[in-house]
Amino acid sequence: MLCLKATRTLEFEDDCSIGSERRAKAVLLTVLVPQSFTGALDARTNWLYLVSDRSLTKRCTMLERKPASERKTEIVTATLRLADELGPDRLTTKAVADAVGLTQPAIFRHFATKQELWLAVAAMIADHLKAAWANALKTSDDPETRIEALIMAQLHQIERMPAIPSILFSRELQVENDDLRKSVLTLMSELVALLASELTKGQRAGVFHSELPTKDVALLLVSLVQGLAIRWTLGQRGFALAPEGRRLLEVQLRLFSIAQREPLL
Repeated sequence: MLCLKATRTLEFEDDCSIGSERRAKAVLLTVLVPQSFTGALDARTNWLYLVSDRSLTKRCTMLERKPASERKTEIVTATLRLADELGPDRLTTKAVADAVGLTQPAIFRHFATKQELWLAVAAMIADHLKAAWANALKTSDDPETRIEALIMAQLHQIERMPAIPSILFSRELQVENDDLRKSVLTLMSELVALLASELTKGQRAGVFHSELPTKDVALLLVSLVQGLAIRWTLGQRGFALAPEGRRLLEVQLRLFSIAQREPLL
């Protein structure tokens, strides 16, 4: 038996196999483990063995209690990774639960619905993208350089989070989760606005043609990123995304620029 003089508090959050092959659906069970208890706890694999006088009676995955915010981040990160590995439309909460070592009920203690979980994924993506955009705008005061930095930041984030193109065209976003669709559309609109602002500054500085409608040009630049990301995904990421994006962006910017440059071909 385990001594109840606790030095660490841990939780079982997985199914436990008990004695005679019966299954006990995980109830939140707190186990108090004394500092001297080492023999049956494998810290490397995180398995706890409870042994009776007769035989091995229980083996459960044991997880340290984490703050709710930390656990939520862990779940969202796993969801984003699995969206890439499995595809957004094949992703289940059971797969997420297995990836983080929890049960499905434990997932729903943190996110009431799967739709809410997807919104948290979108929020994580948005946080990363907005931080990358902010850093990109610090690189220079030159509008053309800032536009290039924004586009390259977007491409680098897609490389870092390769599930993004699949999420954009998933049934989850297009049909089943209107709030997710709206959040992604809002994020795209923010990038369009940043690009349009830099294009306007470039027009005032005499860098870009003044007759160009800046919002339409910004939409073209965002479409360049989206189209390239889809080609990269369909091509099983058979080329380097960022260098290809830089090459195509240079072509686009030449078309918008007043300055005379060498011919494209």
